[in-house]
Amino acid sequence: MAELLPIKERTKISRQSMPEQVALERAHNFEEVNLGLTPEQAVLDAQRCLQCKKPTCMDGCPVEVKITDFLELVVKEDFLGAAKKIKEDNMLPAICGRVCPQETQCEVQCKIAKNFGAVSIGRLERFVADYEMAKGVAPEKPKAKKLGKKVAVVGSGPAGLSCAGDLINLGYDVTVFEALHELGGVLVYGIPEFRLPKEIVRKEVDNLRKMGVEFKTNVVIGATYTIDELMQEEGFSAVFVAVGAGLPWFMNIPGEALAGVYSANEFLTRVNLMKAYKFPDYDSPILSCVDKNVAVFGGGNVAMDAVRTALRLGAKAATIYYRRSEAEMPAREEEIHHAKDEGVKFEMLTTPIELLGDENERLHSMKCIRMELGEPDASGRRRPVPIEGSEYVVPIDIAVVSIGNGSNPLISQTSPDIDTNKWGNIVADEETMKTSKKGVFAGGDIVTGGATVILAMGAGRKAARGIHEFLTGGSW
Repeated sequence: MAELLPIKERTKISRQSMPEQVALERAHNFEEVNLGLTPEQAVLDAQRCLQCKKPTCMDGCPVEVKITDFLELVVKEDFLGAAKKIKEDNMLPAICGRVCPQETQCEVQCKIAKNFGAVSIGRLERFVADYEMAKGVAPEKPKAKKLGKKVAVVGSGPAGLSCAGDLINLGYDVTVFEALHELGGVLVYGIPEFRLPKEIVRKEVDNLRKMGVEFKTNVVIGATYTIDELMQEEGFSAVFVAVGAGLPWFMNIPGEALAGVYSANEFLTRVNLMKAYKFPDYDSPILSCVDKNVAVFGGGNVAMDAVRTALRLGAKAATIYYRRSEAEMPAREEEIHHAKDEGVKFEMLTTPIELLGDENERLHSMKCIRMELGEPDASGRRRPVPIEGSEYVVPIDIAVVSIGNGSNPLISQTSPDIDTNKWGNIVADEETMKTSKKGVFAGGDIVTGGATVILAMGAGRKAARGIHEFLTGGSW
């Protein structure tokens, strides 16, 4: 067991680098890029934690993981104990350790971040979660007494799974309804295998199943059942709506209906969930990217996922077109770094204004315009302004639009008594996640619009607390 070093000695330890596949090799396969810390690296990096009396890192964690406690257990080489400690607050540590933006949440609040680099909280979370999985540790059965009340969770993405895990531990009978044929929501259809292996998601879901959560796939709430039918006919005392924001936005420029133009949602769903990259073994085709010029419009994590996927599908050139500069890109620094290493090209301060097709209505080029940055807009980022006379044409074969998503209107159309805002997102209380409809709660991207996995999980935890308060005698 490692011995805890004096504070001055701890600050001399360097932040441990994540082992990863060689860039030029991984650019041609769908295997995971990051390979995980070794036990020796994990203990070393955990030693860097100062065990602050007031750990500010926890202030940045939406699910309130007891970070210093689990890091102390890593130093003691009690990796299973560390995983158990995390799961007191986070039922999906192997997922969060891979895809959560720790650098802007818990790690940015780390007290040694500025002078020595933050403790690698996310990498350590992944390490102990993977260690526990490798040991085949079964999840603990809920200790709470059964309350005899049923709760429906609509959507099996991060918000729904997080809520289901907390509710099952509180003693409720929980059923998760998923519209697709596979569980995990955006975790399986949106995030590529090389960033989040689907087997990891399946194992995390299976742990919830072993704890008693029931899952039903191919059930579209709003079509198969309405929310009223769930409550009035199926006997659910409360419903948590966590359907995400899966309705893609387009740019409203000429040519977006041409063959070869995809939303990022469709492109990634076909590849990730329907295994289009294995066509014809799987009958889910996309236009071949082999030796093609692929353009991806956008600067977020989804855009990075799409462009890196195109590269792995054999694109001759895979290029990001973003209307601001790199400094304004919302994607994680790690994803931008990985994309560059793999050979992705970046065209900054550029936006398409027209997509051009041939006589068969197939995309063959696009007209772009250069931009310059003006004053900050509502997002706090400098607003891109077109430069007059800077238009130019670029040959492309495939375009992927990744500028954001909105809410699917099915829930609001079939449950008009649930209030929505001008963007179509469900209005919910920020702390309890209550909606305008009694017994119905909502959280995640359907409330906030597109956000992060961990913020959705935080909403799921809040909803579980709100549901418990409501069903144990609280007023609406």
